[in-house]
Amino acid sequence: MTDPSRSTIIGIKPIGQGLDAFHKSVQSLFQELNISNPINVLDRIGSEGLQDHALDLVLALQALPASRLLPSNGGGKNLFSDLSRLNLSINTGDFDVGRVIPLLTAVLNNESDDIIWDKVYEIVAESVLTTVAKPSTPPPSSPPRTASFQQTPWTFNTGSFVDTSDLRRNVDPILKSEVEDNLVIDHPDVFTTFFGQIPQLHEMTTVVLQSCQDAEPSLFQKGVGWLDWPGGCEETAVLQFLRRHIDRFLLFADERGFRPSKRRRCITTPNKPIPGSVSKRKLDVGLAYNSSNELEESDRQNYDWSHILVPGELKGNQREDNYSSTWLDLLRYAREIFSAQDTRRFVLGFTLCGSIMRLWEFDRLGVIGSTPFDINKDGQMFVSVFLGCLWMSEEELGFDPTILEDNGRYTHIWRNGHTERLWLEGLMKRQRSVAGRATTCWRGSLRDKSECGLVIKDSWEYEERPEEGLLLKEATEAGVKNVARYYHHETVRTGGEVDDVLDKVRKGLSDIVSQNPFQQRQVAHSEADTSPITLSASGPGKGRSRSRSRTMTRKRSSSSVQASMPPTKRSCSGSPVKQDMQRRRNRVHRRLIMRDVGKSIYEASSPHGILTGLLGGIKGHESLLDAKILHRDISIGNVMLTMAEDDGFLIDLDLAIKIDRENASGVPSKTGTKVFMAIGALYGEDHNFMHDLESFFWVLFWVCIHCTGSGGQRRVSKFQAWNFESTENLAKIKKGSVDEEDKFNKEVDENFTAYCTPLIPCIKELRKAVFPEGKRWFKEDRQLYSGIKSVLQQARKDLDTIEQ
Repeated sequence: MTDPSRSTIIGIKPIGQGLDAFHKSVQSLFQELNISNPINVLDRIGSEGLQDHALDLVLALQALPASRLLPSNGGGKNLFSDLSRLNLSINTGDFDVGRVIPLLTAVLNNESDDIIWDKVYEIVAESVLTTVAKPSTPPPSSPPRTASFQQTPWTFNTGSFVDTSDLRRNVDPILKSEVEDNLVIDHPDVFTTFFGQIPQLHEMTTVVLQSCQDAEPSLFQKGVGWLDWPGGCEETAVLQFLRRHIDRFLLFADERGFRPSKRRRCITTPNKPIPGSVSKRKLDVGLAYNSSNELEESDRQNYDWSHILVPGELKGNQREDNYSSTWLDLLRYAREIFSAQDTRRFVLGFTLCGSIMRLWEFDRLGVIGSTPFDINKDGQMFVSVFLGCLWMSEEELGFDPTILEDNGRYTHIWRNGHTERLWLEGLMKRQRSVAGRATTCWRGSLRDKSECGLVIKDSWEYEERPEEGLLLKEATEAGVKNVARYYHHETVRTGGEVDDVLDKVRKGLSDIVSQNPFQQRQVAHSEADTSPITLSASGPGKGRSRSRSRTMTRKRSSSSVQASMPPTKRSCSGSPVKQDMQRRRNRVHRRLIMRDVGKSIYEASSPHGILTGLLGGIKGHESLLDAKILHRDISIGNVMLTMAEDDGFLIDLDLAIKIDRENASGVPSKTGTKVFMAIGALYGEDHNFMHDLESFFWVLFWVCIHCTGSGGQRRVSKFQAWNFESTENLAKIKKGSVDEEDKFNKEVDENFTAYCTPLIPCIKELRKAVFPEGKRWFKEDRQLYSGIKSVLQQARKDLDTIEQ
């Protein structure tokens, strides 16, 4: 029963449309996941996903005027302060987030204000009881394993996933973490930096906007805005508005003699998944290649992610300009574009929330957002943005100018005193991430020497990291066996200068005048946990129509005004990464050419070939160790099989180190493939060769679960989840798998594919070598090399006998 005084306040301060934005965002997720009953939400999106939505809901409730007038349930100033404590409890994991479901259900069912506020009071009371009653954390059963000062901490991004279905509920938390350390918003110079060099853009904009004003009927009027702007901001109407006006902009420019070298067009496909992604991904609006290069084009042309040049995200409410869900949608689009376009260095995009527009730039460091502007108040900026996107050169759009096309794609290198042309004959690998190394590999050859197979590898490395090319060159000169051989390496240069993110991609764009909401939140937490602060709801953007202050707690949720992404809760990366954020990091574009071309062991023509690839990889690892080089990144992508399937070899010395180095490289983190990491490495132990040898075991284990034949792979949800576990949880899962022989044998028998069934005896014997009596090795012993090789060699002989 609602207290009479509460009823009075609820009556004079109704919720109204205050929860509409939250309601719409959750309903959209429910529709995507086909959730009909909120009771089932926890099973479908997991506790992490529900936690984010709970934080969004708490913040939305705090934004309601009634929350500041309703009395506290726990001795605080008001209900707002109770919600602040609830926010903190949910965010730190001290509260069973499943208890939010009744409140979530009431909101989604549009229950009365009295019922919704009753649910709020119930959950606030539960949070107080739960927090008070929670027992202290028991001491660890064994001393914590910590890495030495020479260990670079691990971090993981969306490029580390293996054999996943790329569902949003799994990808989104890691995608957020991927960019959070290098995300800035409200930067006033984004337009000038990325659009300022486009020839005649100002002149084009002036004449096109004037044509819009002079048209019959007029399209734009100063002081009023776009005369046919849909006031309700309904999605279909806004999409039609954009497409119609962009076509008119092109027509007006054409009439004045301005014609782009290549035609592009506006596409609107909010309800149609765009081909080319692992999971189904839709795009609200974007600018894409116009294949016919005509001013007008039929709607029948099909597009995939390789055609999308500039993505856009629409929201119907201006307030959603400040919601993390808006920016995360655009971030997903950028990831798909990077994945589908193998020479893309950066991606430009835009969000349009109501009539409030922002520009965004995504690169291998992170994300920069412009100050917002109102397209109805600043028509010239609106016209200029779209004309700029239509007239930009390929390089200005973010494509690599060092990769050219003339009856095929090629690039040039300077080697041994002269220029060589390398032809790119086919893509071999492209990491599906936004920020990070973004490793890309092509099969290539020298001009007029197509029989000389090469691999061209591009990556964006932290500038502090030692060059992989130098280490591979040293290994090749030392006569290392079963490792891809060195041919050439260089730091890529564009316009005569080193190609990096800060100076070339971002063109020296300073981040001093912008803000990182995560760092702001961390500073706030260091001062107080729950005291309110006031932040402006709008940036200093030109033409911003609304400017108001909102009181928020220091513990921000994903829909916080300035906190553009949800707070970090259980990041995979260690605290040294977070503590190092104050230093201005940079990534440089490096290119390495190797002599040996191989194929994935997934492509082996038989189980015999899988074992051959692994055996060659182990020989290569031991040979590297003899040369005092430790690989540290054994994964299915780095163990290769020769094309003839007569041997295997290792690639990718990105994370390799000299064993006798005295200090860590100084890079803030290293990225690896979590599912193949040794148990000890997941616990944070100093990395040694024994961890890599264990990783070979996990590679074979993984292959046998997923490989259905030469080039065939399946996804298994139980193991797909390994990609998204914390390192400590994954270590426990792996340890539980190998501890007991009977349990391990059962898991193998039930999960190996029919194609890999002949390898079951091999993996069982390999477990005995790598985990004697179900225990991990705690001391280094190079005899493990011969033990593993002996198991693999015997297994190959057994397969040969069966085939005979």
